[in-house]
Amino acid sequence: MAVRAEVGSTEGGCAGAARLTAVQIAVTGSIAMDHLMTFPGRFAESIVVEQLNNISLSFLVDDLQIKRGGIAPNISFGLAALGLNPLLVGSVGEDFAEYRAWLDRHGVLTWPVRVSETKHTARFVCTTDADNAQIGSFYTGAMAEAREIELKPIADKAGGLDLVIISPNDPEAMQRHTDECRSRGYDFVADPSQQLAWMDGPGIKRLIDGATYLFSNDYEDSLISQKTGWSHEEILSRVGTRVITRGKDGASIEIAGQPRIDVAIAPETARVDPTGVGDAFRAGFVAGLAWGVSLERCAQIGSLLSSYVVAIVGTQEYRLQGSFLPRFEASYGAAAAAEIAPYVRYARL
Repeated sequence: MAVRAEVGSTEGGCAGAARLTAVQIAVTGSIAMDHLMTFPGRFAESIVVEQLNNISLSFLVDDLQIKRGGIAPNISFGLAALGLNPLLVGSVGEDFAEYRAWLDRHGVLTWPVRVSETKHTARFVCTTDADNAQIGSFYTGAMAEAREIELKPIADKAGGLDLVIISPNDPEAMQRHTDECRSRGYDFVADPSQQLAWMDGPGIKRLIDGATYLFSNDYEDSLISQKTGWSHEEILSRVGTRVITRGKDGASIEIAGQPRIDVAIAPETARVDPTGVGDAFRAGFVAGLAWGVSLERCAQIGSLLSSYVVAIVGTQEYRLQGSFLPRFEASYGAAAAAEIAPYVRYARL
C-alpha cells in the first residue's frame, strides 16, 4: 500500500521510535466559512407534513458563531492535528488570507489552493435544533472554480500523491478529480456524501467506481444502491474498501471476500454540535492508513477524533492536549493503544 508509515530509529538513534515517511495526501473538497446557529426548540414541532409544498418557516435562534469550515479543510485540519502535512486542494476567494494563515500554522499545506479573482469563499449557514437535527444552506461562491484545478501539477510539485480524498465539492470538480485519479493511477477516496441527494445514478457510478476507499453513512449506503441500481455486493466489488459510519452504532469496514469489521464508537465527553464529526472520522481513518495500522485501528482513531469535534461548536476548535492516547486506551484497550502510541507522539495540538 502506498500510504504507510515506518517504525525505526530516529536520527538520534532512539530504537522503536516512529518515523513517518513522506506521505502525500491531497484533500480535495469544499472550503468555506461556517455560520452556525442553535435553535432551542425542535424543527419537527413546526413542520406540517401535509403543507410541505407551501413550507415557510423562520426560527428564532439564540446563538451565532462564525467558524472556519468546509469539508476539505476540516479533514486536513484533523490530519495535521495527528501529525501529517496534508495538501489542501480547492478554490477560494481573496478573503481566504486569514483562514490560510490559520491552516498553515497548524500544519496544512495550502499552496495548491486556487484563488478566484471574482468570487468570495463559500459560505455554509446551518441551524441545529435541540434534537441535533440540522437545516443548512450552502453558497458556492469560489468553489465553482475548483473544476479548473488539475491534480498532476500538484503531484509533480509534491513529488507524487499517495492518496487523493475526493470529498463534496463543485460537482464538476469532483468528476474531474475522480477521472484524473483513475487515468493517472492515483489511489483515491470516494466521499460524495452530501452531494448524493441531487446526483443521478450514472453520476454516482462515475464518482465511486474504482475507488480505493468508499466512505458513506448507512443512509447514504442505501441511497447509493437505490440510485445506481447496484446491490451492496456489487458496489463492494467495484471498490477496494467500504467504510460505513452508523452513528451511535459505530462503523463498519468491508472488503469483498473478507469478514466485516465492526468498530464501536469512542465514548463522548460531551455532545454539543455534530457539525464536522464525519470529517474528523475521515481524518482519523486516513491518518491510520498513513501510520500503517490495521483498518480496525483506523476506524477507532477516526471515532475518537470525532468525539473531540462533537464536544464543541466549530469544526477546527478542538485540542488534543495529550489526551488522545489515554482516551484511546480507555476506549479500545491497552494493546490497541500500544499499536498507535509511536505515531501519536507526532500529534500537534
